Amino acid sequence: MKNTFPKNFKELRLSESMTQSQVAKLLKTTQRKVSYWESGKIEPDLDTLIAIAELFDITVDDLIGKNNDK
Repeated sequence: MKNTFPKNFKELRLSESMTQSQVAKLLKTTQRKVSYWESGKIEPDLDTLIAIAELFDITVDDLIGKNNDK
């Protein structure tokens, strides 16, 4: 399965007209981590994936692109 999280995450953030800093504040993390997630340098842990999905009102499967593999 191709890792589509970085692209999906960035598109969601931009679709909500949010900055990396705004997302970081809502997720109680740093802007640098958000940047690294978007670039694919690091991946968020499971709890953070769930928080991101809840923030954007989508499923974790949609966030990581699992439903796109069918």
